[in-house]
Amino acid sequence: MSDRPKTLMELSGMDLTPARLSEAALVIIDAQRVYAKGPLALPGVQPAAEQIAGLLEKAREAATPIIHVRHVGPDGSPFGKDGDGFKYLPEAEAELGEAAVEKTLPNAFAGTALDEMLKTTGRKKVIIAGYMSHMCVSATARSALDHGYAATVVAGAAATRPLPSATGDGVVSAEMLHEVAMTELADRFAIIAKSADDILA
Repeated sequence: MSDRPKTLMELSGMDLTPARLSEAALVIIDAQRVYAKGPLALPGVQPAAEQIAGLLEKAREAATPIIHVRHVGPDGSPFGKDGDGFKYLPEAEAELGEAAVEKTLPNAFAGTALDEMLKTTGRKKVIIAGYMSHMCVSATARSALDHGYAATVVAGAAATRPLPSATGDGVVSAEMLHEVAMTELADRFAIIAKSADDILA
């Protein structure tokens, strides 16, 4: 008998197959230049951006609905529209006609038209990628469940940054924080695809 613990989704017998582009909408969270340099630069930003680019390319080929989400802050802040940080990463530029959402909170559903946009697609599954794993990606995936959507989060197309430990004197590495964020989501909130290849196959 295996001692491996099971997630709540495993215990309930849920199908854990990642969503396909043909049946889902693709939601790209905060793929913005603020995460490429400066105080919010993420160690894994570039590998994740390359996977986001692959997802976008295949989604466009498959006519998958795409929604780009960007965080916006006051002018002069890292996310201000008056700065370079607000712009899309080169790998994640929105194309003409693709839907876009601006948010002011981690959860991309909060105070935005994201739910209404998704409803117009007629699809009840969402594929989520972007930044940061523990923050806006996690908050949006959790809220997707509340809104009636089945979420797949692409771990390889997401990244985060190191943070000071909340209970000790050490630092939680970006890699560990990302792993914990994905593990938490996998328990109940989302199916986790290891990489874009698991979605594109």
